[in-house]
Amino acid sequence: MSRKIALVIHPGFQILDAAGPTAAFEIAGRLRPNSYDLHLMAPGEGAVESSSGVRLSARPLGAGPFDTVVIAGGEIIQSEEAAREILGWLRSVIARRIASVCSGAYFLAEAGLLEGRRATTHWASSGDFANRYPNVRLDTDRIFIRDGDIWTSAGVSAGIDLALALIEDDLGADVARRTAQQLVVHQRRPGGQSQFSALVELGGRTGRFAGLIDWVREHLAEPLTVEHLADQVAMSPRNFARTFVAETGTTPAKAVERLRIDVARAAVEAGHAPFDRIAEETGFGDAGRMRRAFLRNLGHPPQTLRRSF
Repeated sequence: MSRKIALVIHPGFQILDAAGPTAAFEIAGRLRPNSYDLHLMAPGEGAVESSSGVRLSARPLGAGPFDTVVIAGGEIIQSEEAAREILGWLRSVIARRIASVCSGAYFLAEAGLLEGRRATTHWASSGDFANRYPNVRLDTDRIFIRDGDIWTSAGVSAGIDLALALIEDDLGADVARRTAQQLVVHQRRPGGQSQFSALVELGGRTGRFAGLIDWVREHLAEPLTVEHLADQVAMSPRNFARTFVAETGTTPAKAVERLRIDVARAAVEAGHAPFDRIAEETGFGDAGRMRRAFLRNLGHPPQTLRRSF
């Protein structure tokens, strides 16, 4: 029996938030025929304009029942009337599970579906989201989160990771893997993978620590303690640690580990250098510590990544 999927868009939606999951479900449906019955829906009906100006044709919101509802993110306040209609629909819709992509989590939170639950959204919205919905256990250092029958994901491309996880939940790991291959996605990122790499690379929300991040990248083999980093920016360790978290959303230690992982991963995938040497050059010290960091952050050991390349 086909699983009925409602992909909900609205004026100002981010087109990849809808197109990414749609493509994933479509491909999975070709690999396992009649698995999914896709319905693109929106308040009202007809052509709905995305944030890019591209329009998609949608059906009006239906009563269901649905197997899965996926709410796209984007500029969610472009139409207050559309937002109210989606919220009313969410509060009454019958579905086995409900998911959001990026800022689509605002709809779920406003409808009361995230009360007391763990959830994530795009890192750039984390401060505002946390202030608006203090009863949501927000964790923006995640690609996607499942809390019971509610799934939320980080920004834009993370909607594909979310869809692949839903597909794996429905049809198994093999179909999800083959779907990822058809999408030319290297492999599904685990939900626990950090989404803060981009923000750390920018040096924080205001770019305050951009110079420090560049310096860290050039000194990864050194012992990069909080005290060492604070000296580089002429701050006390305590003030530096507090300010760094406010700017980047993560601790200095996690940021350093993430930078080390990024460089080590590139080295692992690019050649045949021994893991011990890569670990030493990137500051992990030994291959065992590097392996544990890879598992914790990427969900795969270095050996798996090297074999895949």
